[in-house]
Amino acid sequence: MLHEKAPAKINLTLDVLGKRPDGYHEVEMIMTTVDLADRLSIRPSEDGKIHILSSDRYVPDDRRNLVWQAADLLRKKAGIRSGVMFTLDKRIPVAAGLAGGSSDAAAALRGLNRLWNLGLSLDELAEIGAEIGSDIPFCVFGGTSIATGRGEKLRHLPAPPNCWVILAKPAIGVSTADAYGRLNLKTMEHPATAAMEAALKAGDYEAMCRSVGNVLEPATMGMHPEVAMLKDGMKRFGADAVLMSGSGPTVYGLVSSEARVARIVNGLRGFCPEVHAVRMLGEIPLA
Repeated sequence: MLHEKAPAKINLTLDVLGKRPDGYHEVEMIMTTVDLADRLSIRPSEDGKIHILSSDRYVPDDRRNLVWQAADLLRKKAGIRSGVMFTLDKRIPVAAGLAGGSSDAAAALRGLNRLWNLGLSLDELAEIGAEIGSDIPFCVFGGTSIATGRGEKLRHLPAPPNCWVILAKPAIGVSTADAYGRLNLKTMEHPATAAMEAALKAGDYEAMCRSVGNVLEPATMGMHPEVAMLKDGMKRFGADAVLMSGSGPTVYGLVSSEARVARIVNGLRGFCPEVHAVRMLGEIPLA
């Protein structure tokens, strides 16, 4: 049996540059992995089918699951007929803007590459993952990258300065399509992507905090005011920078002082069911 970690990601920046002819949005965003991870165990099955056992009852166990889709696609491309059993220990909240499903699929690709001795590079696995979901290529590599195109074109960046990341997910779901649909491409305020890249290259924590930005925040907050309330609360409790990740609803705070972490976490738990205090990951642990 093989084991793979599937870390969550947060968006340090998320910008939308326009609508593409293929219907997707042209994006430019800087993402990094954090130390909140699902765990995927992988072993052969004798019946030639793909099976998924999940610790979370809200996670589908059939072709709707990105893990299933990744295994099916890789199997077809490699000419494999073997079955596989995935056991998924979910730690990342579902539908949270943290790329949990995409990271699980990326972990499946890495694990199956080892299980079936395919010898594919991470670049090749990322290319396969891009056929399923825009965040999967980033999740194949982990670490920190600027992503362009529809999210599949990556340029790797230095890891952020080390700090605490407090993740808080309210008990709501957000439709990514609805959030993008509410964007006004003419009036939205673009984040400082270049400044964020410079901050990461300089290892400048204060500049990183000043440069966070996400164009989807106003759209999601317009549908779900509790996201705005959560963001305001995290600022009041003392986070150095606060931003919604992806299309939400998870909000994260960056905190340099460990002494402030417990106060912020305890304050948030009063009105938010899922709160996690984690660290930045420099690079993805591939096993």
